[in-house]
Amino acid sequence: MAESVELDPVDLHILRVLQNDARTTYREVAAEVGVAPSTCLDRVARLRRAGVILGHQLRLDPAKLGRGLEALLSVQVRPHRRELIGPFVDRIRALPESRALFHLTGPDDYLVHVAVADTADLQRLVLDEFTSRPEVARVETRLIFQQWDCGPLLPPGS
Repeated sequence: MAESVELDPVDLHILRVLQNDARTTYREVAAEVGVAPSTCLDRVARLRRAGVILGHQLRLDPAKLGRGLEALLSVQVRPHRRELIGPFVDRIRALPESRALFHLTGPDDYLVHVAVADTADLQRLVLDEFTSRPEVARVETRLIFQQWDCGPLLPPGS
């Protein structure tokens, strides 16, 4: 487990602002936080070096890209052995429909968030890319009706 990084109130404020909109300029962040732009730039660089800030992502609307149906696939892999898991993970991550992949504890081994065109496309994906694999013992599909983003991620007690 990675060690946590010591963050002061200024760091936490910077992280809140950037998580709300990563396109905010350093000058705007600095004004919001109440520090000089150079201080803000130095702190963000330190947070990157420390691995607190991992990068920036561009969020797209799957429906506008012709993938208006999203689902979560619970996948059970048998046998659950390392030599099968690596190729399985690589294949699922390479699928254009895959949005996120989680390795889990419990009865299901993986949870895969997918975005597809429609129910026929979802059926094709499940049958051709999941259940056709010899290591996949079971797939359970749940449609996503709506999704919400949650507040900024901060250390406990912040």
